[in-house]
Amino acid sequence: MAAFADLELGLNRRPDGRYGIDLRFNQPDSDTDIRLMRDEAQPIEIDAAQLLALNTDPIGYGRYLAQQLFADEALRRAFEQARSAAASLDAPLRVRLAISANAAELHGVRWETLRDPADDTPLLTNEQLLFSRYLTSSDWRPVKLRPRGDLRALIAIANPQGLERFRMGAVDVAAEQSRALSGLSGMPSTLLATPGSANLDSILNQLRNGMDILYLVCHGSLVNGEPLLWLEDAQNQIARVSGVELVTRLRELRQRPRLIVLASCQSAGTGAGQEALLAIGPRLAEAGIPAVLAMQGQISMETNAAFMPAFFRELMRDGQIDRAMAVARSAVSHRQDSWMPVLIMRLKSGRIWYVPGFADDKANFQKWPALVRGIKSGRCTPILGPGLTETILGSSREIAQRWADEYTFPLAPHEREDLPQVAQYIAVNQDDQFLRDELADSIRRELLRQNSTLIGPGKEKAPLNDLITIVGKALRSNDEAEPHRVLAKLKLPLYITTNADTLLEEALRDAGVEPRTALCPWNEYIEQSQDAYDEEPDPEHPLVYHLFGILDEPDSLVLTEDDYFNYLIGVTSNRELIPDAVRRALTDTAMLFLGFRVDDWIFRILFRSFMRDQGGGRRRKYTHVAAQIDPEEGRTIEPERARSYLESYFQGEDISIYWGSSEDFIRDLASRL
Repeated sequence: MAAFADLELGLNRRPDGRYGIDLRFNQPDSDTDIRLMRDEAQPIEIDAAQLLALNTDPIGYGRYLAQQLFADEALRRAFEQARSAAASLDAPLRVRLAISANAAELHGVRWETLRDPADDTPLLTNEQLLFSRYLTSSDWRPVKLRPRGDLRALIAIANPQGLERFRMGAVDVAAEQSRALSGLSGMPSTLLATPGSANLDSILNQLRNGMDILYLVCHGSLVNGEPLLWLEDAQNQIARVSGVELVTRLRELRQRPRLIVLASCQSAGTGAGQEALLAIGPRLAEAGIPAVLAMQGQISMETNAAFMPAFFRELMRDGQIDRAMAVARSAVSHRQDSWMPVLIMRLKSGRIWYVPGFADDKANFQKWPALVRGIKSGRCTPILGPGLTETILGSSREIAQRWADEYTFPLAPHEREDLPQVAQYIAVNQDDQFLRDELADSIRRELLRQNSTLIGPGKEKAPLNDLITIVGKALRSNDEAEPHRVLAKLKLPLYITTNADTLLEEALRDAGVEPRTALCPWNEYIEQSQDAYDEEPDPEHPLVYHLFGILDEPDSLVLTEDDYFNYLIGVTSNRELIPDAVRRALTDTAMLFLGFRVDDWIFRILFRSFMRDQGGGRRRKYTHVAAQIDPEEGRTIEPERARSYLESYFQGEDISIYWGSSEDFIRDLASRL
């Protein structure tokens, strides 16, 4: 993946009524901010009246805006320093304009017209300078990247009857359809373009099927400051949808599109004052849509016809939204309205998709034969992480965030997604039994919310494990590459899991074998079946060893920070309590890690308790694979850094990092087996 230098321009209102600007610079592969100016916020002047007078002169507007923004010589030098530093590293400079809430009126400025302070050329039509308006969101759900091959698009083109009554031209449906399909060539796309089909309910119903891109073509307007999209109703009559309604309905979706393209006039406001704040584009970004491409004025059909194909063509090239934006703007830079397309993002990486594969060699992983042979000979031990069940039971971070909101978690905001810390707070503030009951309730709610059609009516109050079993069986029967189904067919003698469910045991029974379940005895309350220890596991009677407990025994679950520390103490001081088969496997088989993040508590404690200082020499005989769960915006693990991190834990052993989700890896593995 390409390395980028990052420059954030933070604008805020000062106590004296003027504006302040703060520059934060990051070099590629660095997590440290570099302040380019001594003062925290350099004062600048934005003359709204003069800018308004230049509304009809984009070049003059951009020139005057640049003069105001870079009036201070120190500020100009700092900007040039960032650009020069990026150039010296042969890295594009990603510029994010972050406008604080106390300076919201600055959203109405046409920043996309900016001229280069050095030579007065257009500043934002260069692939070496990628620009977006950056908005934070109150939505805490993580933004997960998707494999390029899994992306799907929804194209909705609204051309209701009666537009001429409002002096609006008919939308050329055939031409828009051709442009959209051409731009999204190679991506499976659903089209809503027949009369009456581009209505709000139909659009939302299609988005519920997991669409990644929504490309919406329609007219737009601002009425008394309220943005409106002119869609259709089922009878192909005009249906004006307000920005409030659209955002509200999109918030309700479990999986929202990663990119919304609003190819409609005025969809990002008129560019005049605070009206832009109330426009649909910024509202969508603030509501949690990762990226929004919208229009800030009456963009011509000709400009739109040239801009959109260029944008989608470049987006499909590498998934970098802001780079595609720069190329597309360059393609229409000769036109008067080239400044109208606006990119509003909450993505710091600017990326919408990734290509799954091994970090060493994505095109051709050389060690597949060794891995496949190790599996077929039984010399492989899968170790299952929480990523395998997030789509069924919910992620630990989502649970932590909900609990933090519900129980008024008082610590730092960045700790609100850390389940052990939030769970520790609840256990202290309420009690331990309450915490374990609350976990079961949270899993039940998530199961019912995501899988109501699979569960069916009248089963809401069934035992939790019964609900999990119903959902797991349905998913396995509908998908040959479902991870637990594939793992069960490997016919291995031992599986180690950090998950509290019995989905793997159910999959093994479906595969015609009789598994045995054992729990790691990290505390004195865990009950064990003695035969799970005395009998040697084999492919017909495999052992599923639960490291961090099981839902049937709430006291066995490792949830809080104290639980993790007690687990670490209990396991390291009583290694003889671990079955011999498990200890042998951890030192003398190839290990297949599925569904872990290397920065999570589960992963770190797993290594601390079992991997360090145990059989390192014998482990070097095997090829080990770690498949990360979905790469995620803001937390994306770079393959080489992840590899180095794992090697440090494994003390230099051969670890191959699969860049992608466990599901990606499982599908690849299944095809080779």
